[in-house]
Amino acid sequence: MKNNLADMMCLDIYLSSLKNEEYEQMNHHLETPACKTMPLLSWDIFMEGFQRRIIEAKKEMELEHVRSLAKKFNWKNDLSEVFSENNYEALIITDKDQNIIWVNDGFSSMTGYSKKFAINKTPDFLQGPKTSLDTKSRIRSKIASNKPFKEIIVNYKKDRTLYNCEVKIIPLYNEHTTHFIAFEKEVV
Repeated sequence: MKNNLADMMCLDIYLSSLKNEEYEQMNHHLETPACKTMPLLSWDIFMEGFQRRIIEAKKEMELEHVRSLAKKFNWKNDLSEVFSENNYEALIITDKDQNIIWVNDGFSSMTGYSKKFAINKTPDFLQGPKTSLDTKSRIRSKIASNKPFKEIIVNYKKDRTLYNCEVKIIPLYNEHTTHFIAFEKEVV
């Protein structure tokens, strides 16, 4: 009786704040009520945790897709480490010649361009009159060095509004660099 979820106020708040591993440890102590109820007393708090889980699930799916590309191209990078070290909104993979081969859904949300539009183009279509030539030159030089780097560049969305884009580019390699992955996010 004391572990019945229906008799506990605000337990939903606590449970929604737990990580999956913590929740699994606690879950077997709880009795699930026959009639499931929605946590309407704390919907805003519940949704915050729910939204976080959705984002984590999307990022896990993106990692799995990149792993499938890694298998196809025999990349030797530790992708789990690369993903865990980088916060991003948009994810772009290009070949060695900077032609885009894959973008995530976040790319479309951030830029307004569809995935289909971006494929087989270079990221130049995101640039415009206020994009610094010096920044573009630095990025080209750093890409040529085949080392990971971070840079901020002025890009343009599909509706031509400009935004500052933090780009972290990491070479993907087997014996040699074959592709690049860019972790991008809009910054102030």
